[in-house]
Amino acid sequence: MPTTIPIPRPSAAPQPTAAPDSLLEFRNIRVVYDNAIEAVRDVSIAVPEGGIVALLGSNGAGKSTLLKAMSGILYTEEGVIESGSIRFRGEDVHHLAPDELVRRGIVQVPEGRRVFASLTIEENLQMGGYTRSNAAARERRDKVFALFPRLHERRDQIAGYMSGGEQQMLAIGRALMTDPKLLALDEPSLGLAPLIIDRIYEVIVRLRDELKMTVLLVEQNAQRALDIADYGYILETGRVVLDGTARKLAANEDVQEFYLGVSSSGRKSLRDVKHYKRRKRWLS
Repeated sequence: MPTTIPIPRPSAAPQPTAAPDSLLEFRNIRVVYDNAIEAVRDVSIAVPEGGIVALLGSNGAGKSTLLKAMSGILYTEEGVIESGSIRFRGEDVHHLAPDELVRRGIVQVPEGRRVFASLTIEENLQMGGYTRSNAAARERRDKVFALFPRLHERRDQIAGYMSGGEQQMLAIGRALMTDPKLLALDEPSLGLAPLIIDRIYEVIVRLRDELKMTVLLVEQNAQRALDIADYGYILETGRVVLDGTARKLAANEDVQEFYLGVSSSGRKSLRDVKHYKRRKRWLS
């Protein structure tokens, strides 16, 4: 498991407050698994409409838990929201079933892609558009093919025989078939080659700029995420420890050192990071 490097919370820093135009808000959320394990503690996050918000943090920081809470699937892992709320377009939605959340416009692409391996690309997309009329589904499919020409070229191919990058494209395309208002992507770059990651991230930017879609991007690859995000939050051990515009976070020395891998003295080794972690200022 990757080493968890805590980022110090700025002194007297208030919890982030939602902007008036926020599409999605997590308000003081606390999530507990199996009545014993606290995964997220008092987290408040605002996702403005039409922007890309990045959730950054090491493995186990609570990023995926927030997405599961948002998507209504915590129950599959014995997780519950013990306090706080999730609001979408000003309404509490944390009590809604997953299918109702999809109909409201909240759609998640989970980590690991999870396509229907025995179905073709075309059939996977049809499954994604089951809540739409036939005409609307065809229109959405054409938009997906325009975003991912490779899927169009191989639309009759069995999904299980596709490369990891192609499966990630298909997973995103299948989510887009629902015509989401908010698209949540959980580790979209995980395990992919750099050229494929470039393509995936180009599409994410197009979703914001051309389709005016709101994107919540969960990543461990902080550099990639901050390159395209408008705003970002850094989570450690279930808490927000730092937030700001993507430019502000990218310029922060601690973020550069522990998430971007560089500092004023150059790139740091894992040994340096572990030594730095033990310094007194990280113990607060």
